[in-house]
Amino acid sequence: MYRYYDAEGKVIYVGKAKDLHKRVAQYFVPPERLNIKTRILVSKIADAQFSVVDSEADALLLENNLIKQYKPKYNILLKDSKTYPWICVTGEEFPRVFMTRRIEKGKGNRYFGPYSSALHARSMIEFFDEIYQLRTCSLKITSDAILHGKFRPCLKFHIGKCAAPCIGKISKAEYATNIDEIVHILSGRGGEVIRHYKAMMADAAERLAFEEAQIYKDKLRNLEKHYAKSIITQAADVDADVFSMVFDGGEAFGNFLRIKGGAIVQSLNIGLKSQLEDDQAVMLSTFIGEIEDKFGTLSKEVIVPFMPDVEIPGVEFKIPQRGDKLALLELSAKNAKEFHFNSLKQKQHTDPEAFHMSVMQELQKALGMKELPRHMECFDNSNIQGTNPVASCVVFRNAEPSKKDYRKFKIKTVIGANDFASMKEVVNRRYSRMLAETPEDIPQLIVIDGGKGQLECAYEALSELDLLDRVTVVGLAKRLEEVIRVGDSYPLFIDRNSQALKVLQRIRDEAHRFGITFHRDLRSKAAIQSALREIKGVGDKTEQRMLMHYGSVAKIAAAPLEELSALVGAQLAVKIHDYLNDD
Repeated sequence: MYRYYDAEGKVIYVGKAKDLHKRVAQYFVPPERLNIKTRILVSKIADAQFSVVDSEADALLLENNLIKQYKPKYNILLKDSKTYPWICVTGEEFPRVFMTRRIEKGKGNRYFGPYSSALHARSMIEFFDEIYQLRTCSLKITSDAILHGKFRPCLKFHIGKCAAPCIGKISKAEYATNIDEIVHILSGRGGEVIRHYKAMMADAAERLAFEEAQIYKDKLRNLEKHYAKSIITQAADVDADVFSMVFDGGEAFGNFLRIKGGAIVQSLNIGLKSQLEDDQAVMLSTFIGEIEDKFGTLSKEVIVPFMPDVEIPGVEFKIPQRGDKLALLELSAKNAKEFHFNSLKQKQHTDPEAFHMSVMQELQKALGMKELPRHMECFDNSNIQGTNPVASCVVFRNAEPSKKDYRKFKIKTVIGANDFASMKEVVNRRYSRMLAETPEDIPQLIVIDGGKGQLECAYEALSELDLLDRVTVVGLAKRLEEVIRVGDSYPLFIDRNSQALKVLQRIRDEAHRFGITFHRDLRSKAAIQSALREIKGVGDKTEQRMLMHYGSVAKIAAAPLEELSALVGAQLAVKIHDYLNDD
């Protein structure tokens, strides 16, 4: 173990290595060989101290504890600060079982968890209450107090929800048996309890004690119903710990599952943040160390997506390629992705600037862009059988709509329904004008709503304007939400849960909405013009005055000639009346 101190004697970094000399020497090399964050760290180092431990596992735990103790500025920091719920089985003569968020040592209590949600912990306790009718009171029940009749049964006993150990309705031995079964279930050994109930039910039936057999049958049914929801693999003998991680820049979002008998008995999500360019293996090791610190000894088999940079005696790390264990890893990865997604959604409200920056960085990485897509534009064509062909251009700045910059276009040079030529015309018009007026505002990313044909036409227009070295242009097809790139025969599929794809979908949908609205307005205007504008002598102002007065063309047609004459004059009124009422 090694620790770096600054000039004030404060620990700024804690690390571990098999070869301390080799690892520490990596920091003290010419500055150009280090990344910016590591250069800053090295510039702050005033002293270093070392500790030797017996094994890598000891080093991992010591590193974890020192990071928690000193909170070094440049280490991987655990971002998970919330208190998780545990299930406590007290050390009393007649134990209680309840949910808690605080662990009190030295009282003989046993704690199981932590659980990822209070809902999960409460559902377990409700399940135990249903089967075992546990006491929930805080009375100090002892055999002596029961013998002297110090207690009276509460309402829960009278409604059949408590076995009433306070008045001796259940023996100490029977109550202890129930608690042992609960501990087995919480420890992931519920299969043993099920087998025990089956044996006891068969024995009671053989003795013709059918009421006793029915009690075991009811408990067995409840247990099997509970485990039908909990078993997540066909291999009921699987006992393993599963780790997965999702990385987002310097942050990582990890999920841990503990599997006992094929069922999840523990689950936890933890976020980690690295101040340096630590590789993924280091972050996974830190995550594993935190779980070992929280839960104690790891399972003999640990399933991981890639190997950590630590070896732990008695623990075998495995990367599954197929079968039930791969399914477990995929389930854990799904939880990690959901944790990442929820963290981003939370950041969207608490720190929108950081959220938008994260989205743009994710999109830049997904599309392999040189620049951050701070300015994005999307084009969409709209026409019905070639009538009123229009196009829309929607603008996003910093991953948010900039509606004042939206533009709509009437197609001028293309006749009929030709989406390809229309797209080329609109892209050419948009960026020809931008190059002439505001060349510094050329977007970093252009999205085309459509397939390969529309994209290639837009690409040609940008090529003619000599803009291909300044922008990235992609198409987004609706069917499979695949990203299409010119010159790439295979589409790019971005993770459906990623914010990168969501922002592309959002700008595409917004361009479609804006274009459809414009097209609908033109069609409505054309419908009005077809009824009134074909009458010689009716212009814009006359049309507007008549529609304002009557409300519709149908009412104008039904209006008396005298009313029309008073509004537009006798001669024009006759023309309008005759035209609109001509069969």
